Amino acid sequence: MTHQSEPTLPGVLAIDAGNSKTDVALIGLDGTVLGSARGGGFTPHSVGEAAAVAGLVPLVEQAAAAAGHAGWSGVLTTHVSACLANADLPVQEDGLRRALEAYPWGLDNTVVNDTFGLLRAGTDGPRGVAVVCGAGINCAGLLPDGRTARFPALGELTGDWGGGGGLAISAMWNAVRAEDGRGGPTTLAAAIAEHFGLPTAGAVAEAVHLGHLPGTRLHEIVRLLFAVARQGDAVALKLIDRQADEIVRLAVVALTRLDLLDSPAPVVLGGGVLASRQPLLLDNVTARLAEAAPLAEPRVVVAPPVLGAALLGLDHLHAGAGAQARVRAAYEVSA
Repeated sequence: MTHQSEPTLPGVLAIDAGNSKTDVALIGLDGTVLGSARGGGFTPHSVGEAAAVAGLVPLVEQAAAAAGHAGWSGVLTTHVSACLANADLPVQEDGLRRALEAYPWGLDNTVVNDTFGLLRAGTDGPRGVAVVCGAGINCAGLLPDGRTARFPALGELTGDWGGGGGLAISAMWNAVRAEDGRGGPTTLAAAIAEHFGLPTAGAVAEAVHLGHLPGTRLHEIVRLLFAVARQGDAVALKLIDRQADEIVRLAVVALTRLDLLDSPAPVVLGGGVLASRQPLLLDNVTARLAEAAPLAEPRVVVAPPVLGAALLGLDHLHAGAGAQARVRAAYEVSA
């Protein structure tokens, strides 16, 4: 369904909805950021597509109000460009696009996995590979002729490992086993216990299991992992090495599928774990890429991911280079 009307604010409603946070922004045709809002995570896999999209309503209203159009009537803007986590399969993208069509936000809507947003944020055109390592891990690649390389990204069920969630669980696994004798020693155990103010890492696990400690706080363990790794902890270093290996494996497979392995091509790295620019991880990734794909050009994107959604939306509207430069400058300055 398309909405036949003149939009209130010609331009793009850019949506970047991740596992941990959601950003929406209204972007004018000239690339000006007119209004924006931020909310919590986007979880259609647990609440359903319609409910997940309904959760965006307050954020769109806040962005419209920030742009001076609270309580607008009719269609808000020209195009909705949504880069969504958990839109891992084409059927999920189609379902979420249909859910978006129920709202008068744009004359038309495009939905892609958020990895394609990262790729666009880190490149000047539709050519290259992106690896997201945030709460989870995913990879996507794109060629100018429309060919793509992508992965199901359904977790361990489809062969994925890592991201903040995976690293935190693996750190807990090693910490508890170190405490009870099933595993070797690691300072992760003491660091996790101290961080959460509990006597042991095992006590942290029990607190999460019983609901006394929100499971969402486990992501805080990733910072501890890097901290003890910098002090030489062998277990922490091994986990970081495994994460680097997973990132590079994804990138190399995508490059190979797109016949980009033997030519210069950008490999865009993003998501919270990579954007934190931890040398122990980034140096490892760079070294592995140099060996496995010598012509790959790694680049880290630290700008807010909604930039990619905005650029894809402006591409859809055939906006000029000036508009793209303006929106990129707005977000890269804030990064």
